[in-house]
Amino acid sequence: HILISHTLKKMMLRGLSLVCFFMIVNKAYAREFMVGGAKGWTIPSGSQVYSQWAEQSRFQVGDSLLFVYQPNQDSVFQVTRDAYDSCNTDAPTAKFADGKTSFALTHSGPYFFISGNKDNCNKNEKLVVIVMADRNGKTNATSSSPPSQAPAPSGEAAPSPPITSNLEPPATTPTQETPKNAASSSSSFISALLGAALASTLFLH
Repeated sequence: HILISHTLKKMMLRGLSLVCFFMIVNKAYAREFMVGGAKGWTIPSGSQVYSQWAEQSRFQVGDSLLFVYQPNQDSVFQVTRDAYDSCNTDAPTAKFADGKTSFALTHSGPYFFISGNKDNCNKNEKLVVIVMADRNGKTNATSSSPPSQAPAPSGEAAPSPPITSNLEPPATTPTQETPKNAASSSSSFISALLGAALASTLFLH
């Protein structure tokens, strides 16, 4: 009985170390994108500013979006496609008003966000991001485009038209990662390596 108990403990420790290892590795590669870059979540200077911002990035499961705004003047609503198209603020899927909202992208597919202020939404403070499959099953999602500002016929997503006007581009950092994550990525990677070393040590004993 003592031998069986000892073996079970070793197996449980190995399993736990593997779970921790995979969590650390996934965290090391997850990124946080500051919506709109330096300008944050606000009324954009042109109708396609947020579409252009989203098209510059590749969003994956495990990443997160950081919305920065004035909490007493604005908010963020996650909504359906129909509510996005019509700027309907009546029944959001989720709503946030803390001024610094971090939203985790937990599954692949489209996410729709609008300002909780309907007037702001009508002035194009709205965003669609397309999240690719998770990091272990990479897919080519570069062809996915956010829908146009007008509702598409028969429920199909219409691709955004090419931008040829002189709209002011969003001010963003090269990777659009927040300083917090950019600074912590190296330490997260070191943690992942330490986790791998721990896991292999447990397997050897």
